[in-house]
Amino acid sequence: MTQRVELATVLDRFSVDEVVTAYAVAVDDGDWDAYKGLFAPGGRADYRSAGGVEGDAAEVAGWLAQSLDLFAMRQHLIVNRRVRFGVLDQDTGDTAEVRADYVNPMRFAGQEGDSTAPDLVCGGRYVFGLLRTADGWRLRQVVVQEKWRRTPLPRHAPANT
Repeated sequence: MTQRVELATVLDRFSVDEVVTAYAVAVDDGDWDAYKGLFAPGGRADYRSAGGVEGDAAEVAGWLAQSLDLFAMRQHLIVNRRVRFGVLDQDTGDTAEVRADYVNPMRFAGQEGDSTAPDLVCGGRYVFGLLRTADGWRLRQVVVQEKWRRTPLPRHAPANT
């Protein structure tokens, strides 16, 4: 590889990483216009492993808006990002795949008291498929592979002794 190619690859990695980060921020902030704007035309998302839907960006944004409205606090932590660039139309670097693990604590809206502990925490892996477009890198596919979910243990009455 030449230095020019290596620099272009580094810049692409930064750009792809920015899309993944923007995805997490859009979901956590409930910014569904920003969420839809991250997708290439025809882009799709699949949340079925987490009990959700599969569809185009607008359909999934609508489902997320309704489902996540239950939670006043959401914080996606997307880590261990592995980026691989692919080939499209004989040009290296037109596609990318990011496999990244996530942890997502959420707190139900309307909870009383001072506790900030999450009411639900889930984790798994995202697979992001990206495409280089005239507008920059965009998502063509997001697949959620939820691996675990933890809800708080029910409170038990103290034992009478």
